[in-house]
Amino acid sequence: MSFKRNLIVFILIFSSGLVWGQATPSVWKDLSEVTYKIGQDEFGELYLPVFGDKIKKLEGKMVEADGYIIPFEGMFKPEHIILSSLPLAECFFCGSGGPETVMEVMLNSPIKYTSKRVKVRGRLTLNDRDPEKLMYILNDAVLLTN
Repeated sequence: MSFKRNLIVFILIFSSGLVWGQATPSVWKDLSEVTYKIGQDEFGELYLPVFGDKIKKLEGKMVEADGYIIPFEGMFKPEHIILSSLPLAECFFCGSGGPETVMEVMLNSPIKYTSKRVKVRGRLTLNDRDPEKLMYILNDAVLLTN
């Protein structure tokens, strides 16, 4: 009887440690729930993001995102990166991913380029007006893992 009780206590303690030890989930799933409408600018038609309530609630909040650094304009900028939830061959710029799979990340400190998955935390800004920028931007970001 004592063995069973000790086993149950051990399992409860171990499983509660797993729950408390889990990292904050990445934000990509929530950010994928975006739709688009057709708009106009001086150059013609363009797709404008329409952010749902779930996404709007994240604006201005600190969020975590993991993914791959995508070099842009033929170079790597250590304080301003593009992060993709998908590997390079599948990302928005190179493969089949949509615009909701990438974000601009403005880092507080420069980082070194890596082809491995990284995790960042920053304050989310939504962009539905400037076609020169991505629709998701993380400001005041820090590198969590690389």
